[in-house]
Amino acid sequence: MKVLVLTHNYPRFHGDFSGTFIEALSEAVAAQGHDITVLTPHDPRFARLPGDHHVNLVTYRYAWPSRLHVLGYMRSTRGDRALRLSSVLLAPFLFLFGTLAALRIARRQHPDVIHAHWVLPNGFIGALAARLLGIPLVVSLPGSDVFVSGLNPLFLAMARFAFHQAAFITTNSDDLCQAAVDLGAQPDKMRLIIYGVDPQAIAPDLSHRAELRQRLGIGERTPVVLAVGRLVAKKGFDVLVRSAQDLNPSAHIVIVGDGDQRAELEQSALSLEVSEKLHFVGNVPRQELTDYYNMADVFAMPSVRLPVDGLNVVVVEAMSCGLAVVASNVGGNPLVVRDGDNGLLVPEGNVPQLAAAINRVLNDLALRLRMGGRSRERALDEFSWNRLAAEYVDMFSSIRRGSRG
Repeated sequence: MKVLVLTHNYPRFHGDFSGTFIEALSEAVAAQGHDITVLTPHDPRFARLPGDHHVNLVTYRYAWPSRLHVLGYMRSTRGDRALRLSSVLLAPFLFLFGTLAALRIARRQHPDVIHAHWVLPNGFIGALAARLLGIPLVVSLPGSDVFVSGLNPLFLAMARFAFHQAAFITTNSDDLCQAAVDLGAQPDKMRLIIYGVDPQAIAPDLSHRAELRQRLGIGERTPVVLAVGRLVAKKGFDVLVRSAQDLNPSAHIVIVGDGDQRAELEQSALSLEVSEKLHFVGNVPRQELTDYYNMADVFAMPSVRLPVDGLNVVVVEAMSCGLAVVASNVGGNPLVVRDGDNGLLVPEGNVPQLAAAINRVLNDLALRLRMGGRSRERALDEFSWNRLAAEYVDMFSSIRRGSRG
């Protein structure tokens, strides 16, 4: 089977965080014997080598000179709440040249399915190619695109065109599914398929634990709460920072990631007089992230509902390293965290309950180990990329059989 994948986030170099879940899924589908072409915008930092991937990776230009390529790769919005001015000015060119590139590849390769990640811009680009060439379309919604689709009537019309053209629409949370339906997606097209993990590559390994803790200035026996993600409002990291006052007095919080909210979070920590127990380490190379999971005692994902979010892949990765997870009961969290089994779920935005749940796990070693073991089991049994890729392949096959029929 031939699949044309459309995205505007994809790892540009070794260790890049951008679109890692798109790459993992594409590589997993290719490993099952299918021909995958990934089309993504050019970026000045793109430095992929022929031997570091097993898909056909193609980039397209939408602006000249090269430094004007500033869209995608997690840069198009401010905190997933508003479009940057550069996005508004350059978006028409990305849509135009992205569509031309998709049409050129589709005419040459005759894919069985076009798989577009994010309804805007790629779902719309894919819908145009699908309509003109008669190719089935699947649109996957990671989260921020649903919010952007409702910003103005034009974006809404473009999203609805993509929803109408799609054979199936996948989301990674019930909240995202409902948000898409509210925007005009047909409920009978919706499919819930989460993003996964490679449990062999991301696994328990304590060999770097002491070294990393020493580098961060954290004692070997100090309880550590880890959070990973872009520092934007929907991740709820402000709730986690405010919870620091109520945590076990010896506990430290390590936050990996960067974003528009970083300065605000750091100032909040200073104002609350908890900055000495918070560590904002910024972005780290992708290959080092597993060391951070294995350095921690519990993983926190305090997402909030608005703007709507899906499942954060880092939750499944933390589970794969054997961490108990304390998360809010919104987005994709309830799909992978079973309250009382491999973690605890708390109401979104509730600082006291978040702190109490984290303390409960930190203060009970037997509970922490049992929950961490269950996390690892679920990652192995339910959330491996091979298993999830097979779900997508089954979907693509059913579409192909239907179109031939």
